[in-house]
Amino acid sequence: MQNEQSDRQQLNDLVNGWIHRDLGEWDQLRELFHPDGTIEITWFEGLGSDFVDGSMRMGASDLRTKHLIASPVITFNARGDKAILETNAMILGENVSLNIGCECHNRFYDLAEKREGVWKFFHRQSVYDMGTFTFPLGPMEIDRSIVAKYPREYASLAYLLEQSGFPLGRVFATRGSELEKRMKADGKHWLSV
Repeated sequence: MQNEQSDRQQLNDLVNGWIHRDLGEWDQLRELFHPDGTIEITWFEGLGSDFVDGSMRMGASDLRTKHLIASPVITFNARGDKAILETNAMILGENVSLNIGCECHNRFYDLAEKREGVWKFFHRQSVYDMGTFTFPLGPMEIDRSIVAKYPREYASLAYLLEQSGFPLGRVFATRGSELEKRMKADGKHWLSV
């Protein structure tokens, strides 16, 4: 039982380590992923280390983001060396030069592995639940034809990313979508092998 409590605390700390991204603490962010760890989110798909490099470029742009993260629901495998973490989060973003922002509610769906006694991300994905625009300096004109290209659940985030130079390459999972169902089925299979 004590081992499981320690593992749960380490996994909670891992999820909350995402604050390093918001703070621009790139070395600490890099440490959240195993060397072969990957991530699939709206603007990036690939190795965690390459994601950190991309985040550094984003951090130097007019786009600012912040993540508010809840505690994860954790499911361990029988050996106790793999876990699925599902975590409610909120992504706040703004482009200071465009005076447009967004608020997007998502759930991180993480596959984590314990290697040499340390839990890190093996694969991070996201399911997008709902989102809206924010206008820090009052209403601004948005191009509705660009917004209409994306699922409603993350259209505001996608618009902000695209207008900031970080376009999306494909459609991502939304609440109750076939993509979410496939993601969870793949995760359960991964956990069982």
